[in-house]
Amino acid sequence: MTGRNAYEDKLTAQVQEWNAKIEQLKARAAQADADARIKAQEKIRELEGARKAAEEQLNEMKASGEDRWEKLKKQADDAVATVEQKLSEALDKLG
Repeated sequence: MTGRNAYEDKLTAQVQEWNAKIEQLKARAAQADADARIKAQEKIRELEGARKAAEEQLNEMKASGEDRWEKLKKQADDAVATVEQKLSEALDKLG
């Protein structure tokens, strides 16, 4: 397995993990009081948007040639950092 394949596999697994965490956050938000639920739902929407951007980055990487892959990897790393930040913010809202 090449470094590229390993990275893409890792990112694919990460997206699946985020999907599971988002579902858990939605369930927790549904149990929260109204004010906390509204704030959490806003953060979850932001998180879902960031996750979607990361998925799109992954798909672009998978379709790219070797000449563009390194540039796309940097962009994917940035997308991963954004999702992790949004996930942390959503978790904080649900304390």
